[in-house]
Amino acid sequence: MVNTAENTEVLALRRSPAQHLWTEFSAGSVAGARGVSLREVPFQAMVGIRVDPLSEAGTRIGALTGGLPVSCGKVTSGPNGVSTLWVGPDEFLAIAPDHGVDDGGFVAGLVAALGDGAGQVIDLSSNRTTFELSGPSAREVLEKSCAADLHPRTFTEGTAITTEVGKIPVLLWKTGAETFQLFPRASFADYLGRWLLDGMREFAATGHPTWH
Repeated sequence: MVNTAENTEVLALRRSPAQHLWTEFSAGSVAGARGVSLREVPFQAMVGIRVDPLSEAGTRIGALTGGLPVSCGKVTSGPNGVSTLWVGPDEFLAIAPDHGVDDGGFVAGLVAALGDGAGQVIDLSSNRTTFELSGPSAREVLEKSCAADLHPRTFTEGTAITTEVGKIPVLLWKTGAETFQLFPRASFADYLGRWLLDGMREFAATGHPTWH
C-alpha cells in the first residue's frame, strides 16, 4: 500500500493530457440560455475488456461491473461509480472515477475475474482522457463536426457510441439531458480540446462568460 506522504507526492506529480488547456476551457465556457462549458475529467480508471458476455468469465466480470451491456449504445452501472460502455459484441470499456492513487485493485479485480477464461483485460487509463461538454448549446457544438444523429429522440440520455468528432475517433456518451462525455486518445487531447473550444466561440458572442 502507498503511505500518505507518498500518495500526496504522486498525486502532485500527475499531469493529465489536457491540463495545459484548463484555463482556456474555463475562459471559453459560456453561461446563459445558449451556454456551453467544457472541462476535462482527469485520471479516470479505464479498462478495456474483451470477453463473451454470456461466458462464465463474462458473468464473473459482470458481477464486478454491474453487468455487461448487451447491445450497441448501452451502458451499465455498477458499484463505486463504475460504468461499462458497449464497444462491440464482445468488447467493452469499464470506467471508474478517480479516487486518487491506490494499489490498482479495480484492474486487478477484473483480471482475477477473467481468470483462465478467453478474453483480455487491459488497463487503458493512460491511453484516453475524458472531456465533458455541457449546457444548452453542447449538442450544437458537437453537431458541427460529428456525423452521428445526436437529436434527443435518437441519441437518448445514457447512450454511448463510437463515432468521430473533428475527425478524431471518440467514444461519445450522453450522460445527461445537456451533458456529453467524450473519450479521445490522450495523443489527440490537445487537438480535440482546441477544436471544441473553437466550436464554442459563436455562443460567447451572445452569452455571458462563466466566472470561476
